[in-house]
Amino acid sequence: MLRGFALPFERALSAGVSAVASAAPFRHMTTPGGYSMSVAMTNCGALGWVSDPTGYRYSPRDPETGAPWPAMPAAFAELARGAAAAVGFAGFAPDACLVNRYEPGARLTLHQDKDERDFREPIVSVSLGVPAVFLFGGLKRKERPQRVGLEHGDVVVWGGPARLRHHGVAKLEESSHPFAGGARINLTLRRAR
Repeated sequence: MLRGFALPFERALSAGVSAVASAAPFRHMTTPGGYSMSVAMTNCGALGWVSDPTGYRYSPRDPETGAPWPAMPAAFAELARGAAAAVGFAGFAPDACLVNRYEPGARLTLHQDKDERDFREPIVSVSLGVPAVFLFGGLKRKERPQRVGLEHGDVVVWGGPARLRHHGVAKLEESSHPFAGGARINLTLRRAR
């Protein structure tokens, strides 16, 4: 947990989120079970994480337009490299960034990130906008998760033995923050291939 680590990047992150969302608008993807996700998502980088009735996967193209995902803003990659290095994962080079937008009532149920090729690479999660509660569970889904409050600018990095721990976000409460009004923006940076 790196409290406030993203704050020096705030202006560049805001511009980057706006540029990415302009090129590939936020959308509510569908789970393989046919449900619409409560969190709106988009992607940037060489690969984007997608979900639809055929499953979860990484794709080099936006399935809605067929165009490549927008390039990852330099500030996103720089922040992720610095955060990973700060906790012992030097050399991290993300090629995928999932950008999530949580509105009040949205949540992300406990899950593992296991669509990537190499689980030795860490996950870097950047919290922007209104506060949220991060749920950090165990290797088995039934293990009770820790509840960790996240504020604007906080960065969470996990890897090594913790890389496949279940994690999620509790239902977002109504609040407001100058960065994104009533929303929370989360950048999840990974090395997917």
